[in-house]
Amino acid sequence: MTRAPAPSNERTLRHEVWRRYDGNDWQAFDALPPSIRQRVTQHSYDAWSVNVLMLWRHYKRSYGRTARAEKALIRYLDYCERLERDVFATRYGEQYGMPLPHMAAGCTVQR
Repeated sequence: MTRAPAPSNERTLRHEVWRRYDGNDWQAFDALPPSIRQRVTQHSYDAWSVNVLMLWRHYKRSYGRTARAEKALIRYLDYCERLERDVFATRYGEQYGMPLPHMAAGCTVQR
């Protein structure tokens, strides 16, 4: 039996770029180290805590539970955020025939 997807107010293109894993977002968020939790709260989109926890487990296996692992994951989250902005800006340009104003102006992400 296939489970129906949980109701969501997601209205971005993220579902075309990423796969969201099932799980309890709050429990996953609480299981992350403080530095990762802080970065997740600053992400310009919902960083999907369950996905981040899965990544954290991978980084811990690769680096150990160290500051180096945390910094590596934060760099990866920054990279993912840039990818998401680029996808959104590309789609915006296709729809409206002009660059996304925020990116055209060279603005930084508002945190």
